[in-house]
Amino acid sequence: MAKASRLKPEEVEEIFRRFQAANPDPRGELHYVNPYSLLVAVVLSAQATDDGVNKATKPLFAIADTPEKMVALGEDTVRDAIKTIGLFRGKAKNVILLSHQLIDKHGGEVPDDREALEALPGVGRKTANVVLNIAFGHPTIAVDTHLFRVGNRTGLAPGKTPLEVEQKLLKVVPKPYGRHAHHWLILHGRYVCRARKPECWRCLMSDICRFTPKTPAPI
Repeated sequence: MAKASRLKPEEVEEIFRRFQAANPDPRGELHYVNPYSLLVAVVLSAQATDDGVNKATKPLFAIADTPEKMVALGEDTVRDAIKTIGLFRGKAKNVILLSHQLIDKHGGEVPDDREALEALPGVGRKTANVVLNIAFGHPTIAVDTHLFRVGNRTGLAPGKTPLEVEQKLLKVVPKPYGRHAHHWLILHGRYVCRARKPECWRCLMSDICRFTPKTPAPI
């Protein structure tokens, strides 16, 4: 597929106007009860489905929704609770380590700060962006495989790396839409602009998107 040409500012504005009209209050699909459980859920979601993470964390968060409670459970118990999730051994270790660090350095609270978040075990830029956006309302954009694909395929933010796509999106997304851009784009990539066969016939930006040829509706 040839690299898509970048969209014009007025086209970007129209795309997000449509997103907002169609879904004024988009939500992520990971279940959580507070900023701490959100952080843990996002850490666990690496190379795993949201549905799989939710099934494992529902009983876990019922008994451990704070760093103190998680540490009290211990790594063995956490590992057993999340064993259905990919890379569960390393993730269980990181959950305990980051919980200790939250207690020791942040009074048991999740920090509203990128540098502090990325200093936590198992937390990278993408995870920090999700937490900053959902828990604290920052207009951050976490570029996963879905969002990376949408940014490149549509011409919205062509880039060779997730960071490049993120930085371009932060420049082109109109400020009034910055808070929810992350969720609109990820959900769009997950359910409409699919990797193998994008469902162009029901896409709200098909007349603007640079992707060709458009996928026809199934007969």
